[in-house]
Amino acid sequence: MLIDPKNFERFNMILTGVVVPRPIAFVSTISTEGIVNLAPYSFFNAMAYNPPTVIFSSSRKAAGWQDKRKDTLQNVEETGEYVINVVVDDIAAAMNATAAEYPSDVSEFEVAGLTEAPSEIVKAPRVLESPVNMECRLMQVVNIGEQPHAHGLVIGEIVRMHVRDDILYEGPNGLRINHEVLRPTGRLAGNMYCHTDDVYELVRPHYTPEPAEQAAD
Repeated sequence: MLIDPKNFERFNMILTGVVVPRPIAFVSTISTEGIVNLAPYSFFNAMAYNPPTVIFSSSRKAAGWQDKRKDTLQNVEETGEYVINVVVDDIAAAMNATAAEYPSDVSEFEVAGLTEAPSEIVKAPRVLESPVNMECRLMQVVNIGEQPHAHGLVIGEIVRMHVRDDILYEGPNGLRINHEVLRPTGRLAGNMYCHTDDVYELVRPHYTPEPAEQAAD
């Protein structure tokens, strides 16, 4: 099948079904009025080491509401700060409980039974039950598309990272993450998720140029 994204009904289901598994950014923010928000985003990835840069994308309009903006994106743009908490299998159900479009004054921490933990630099709280928390400062929001499908691509710099000790191990070149202990949750399409603790290794090849042939006598 050849698909034209502009003329294919529900192309989003095809796109999110083939770009898998996706990590989930569990983003905690706080509004200028001090209201805490927590929401998951699976359009998420790491982009650079220096400065340590991560991105996630959020729609601008809250689904099912007439004129409500997405609380996460609004809070990020107004405060310039947020925390990305890594979703693992132990909190996957709690993460899913926060995915509904709640009123702005509802605490998703309370809805999901999760615990607010203070951050070191940013004002937004961390999710205590998440084994990895990335405190971020906003670098830029890139506008993508137009209403009613407009999105904001959030580009942020990690200013502090909290990592639970038991998921670290000493590798040949320093500390590494043990993914079988971390057990991150993968996002598929629709209501589908996957476990990612069944790991295997492929050693990256290294290209070595052939030595130049000696010139003939």
